Amino acid sequence: MIDWPLAELLPHAGDMILIEQILSFDDEQIHTRLEVRPEGLFSRPDGSLPAWVGIELMAQSVAAYAGCHARQRGDAVALGFLLGTRKFECNVEHFPVGTELTIHGLRSLEDENGMGVFECHINAPGIHATARLNVFRPPQAAQYLDESKESSHD
Repeated sequence: MIDWPLAELLPHAGDMILIEQILSFDDEQIHTRLEVRPEGLFSRPDGSLPAWVGIELMAQSVAAYAGCHARQRGDAVALGFLLGTRKFECNVEHFPVGTELTIHGLRSLEDENGMGVFECHINAPGIHATARLNVFRPPQAAQYLDESKESSHD
């Protein structure tokens, strides 16, 4: 189990941090978890979490993977982008209150330009979701964002 505060590993803050804990990570993968709570930012009236939020849970797990590696190297956490999701499949419409979800992200591709692909899974008793996430972490994120602002003003 990793004891690093999630707020130091993710470029998110407050209620937008949806995962609760990093169970483990290595060079190729990460395992995270959360318990579905009724007061969550995306909770339905019955307290459950819509299955589509699973994509964000997977994306935050991938971001935590990058944050853990940045911390190991002594680097600052960098901003990353979810470019798209392929083949999101889930066998339920929502995740019930009290369910402990485990999220697994496995890196299948990452290049020196910051493009990456992760195979992700969410599991709990009777629940299984999968997706392939395409992500982008620009090598110089701040510079990349500044360039994007400048080009939008032209």
